[in-house]
Amino acid sequence: MSARGKARSRALEVLFEAEQRSVSAFDAMTARREKTDLVINPYTVEIVEGVVSMQSTIDEFLETYAQGWTLERMPSVDRIILRIGAWELLYNDEVPDGVAVSEAVALAKTMSTDESPAFINGLLGRLQKLKPSLLA
Repeated sequence: MSARGKARSRALEVLFEAEQRSVSAFDAMTARREKTDLVINPYTVEIVEGVVSMQSTIDEFLETYAQGWTLERMPSVDRIILRIGAWELLYNDEVPDGVAVSEAVALAKTMSTDESPAFINGLLGRLQKLKPSLLA
């Protein structure tokens, strides 16, 4: 797995832990730093900060274009993978759009259900097509 792939996976863990424990993502990340010897990749921090800062807008896009699904109905892991993928797709110009989508799908393949990769691919693919109008 690439360094960025590991960073995405770690960001997923931090954001998931924060949601499950009802703490801020920054508190979860700080706790990880203090309780383990793991070095948190700067890109993990960038993802977490980006997702947190844009979460309300990202959630609005996901809620609008997830046909028949509310955010609350989605499995937590899928919701967080979608947030990471949407942030990379819409707000991180360093990551090509296709890479943002495929990396989110790859995370879903390893971290979620059998149905999740297709759902995540479809929803992020839709956002990719609509990106110019979403960011206008």
